[in-house]
Amino acid sequence: MKNKKGFTLLELIIVVAILGIIGTVTLTALDPAAQFQKATDSRRKSDLAQMQRALEIYYGDHGSYPVSMGNKIDDPQNGGIINWGSAWGSYMNMLPKDSEAPSANYAYVMTRSGQGYRIYATLDRSNDPQACNRGAACPNAPAGACIKVCRYGVTSPNESP
Repeated sequence: MKNKKGFTLLELIIVVAILGIIGTVTLTALDPAAQFQKATDSRRKSDLAQMQRALEIYYGDHGSYPVSMGNKIDDPQNGGIINWGSAWGSYMNMLPKDSEAPSANYAYVMTRSGQGYRIYATLDRSNDPQACNRGAACPNAPAGACIKVCRYGVTSPNESP
């Protein structure tokens, strides 16, 4: 009898099955789709925070916030309507644009005759801890402002989303 070395077919099948189970459990625990949604939502929140800072500087310069025109910023002193994804005078190198929903972008609304504002964005995750109304639509968001549901909003200090 020759002494054969190696694995039997049954041993190989068992190892492949165990690796498959470990891989499935790992992918389920990590949920890559949710991780991508979380990253996109974080970018949207960061965009709105940058816009808040620029709007506060604008308010310091002019004594009021810029006018809203169809969910966009209308700044007659810096070229009129500022399109999402374009420069906004000395306030922002580029007004953020939602790359996931380029047709909708963010929604800007001036309130209180220039003494307040609200900015809204769509969030992919309805269970985000910072979402409006526990993931439902923000109550003050204008109808049709976001491509899906306006679930996140930032405001001037005297407003609420």
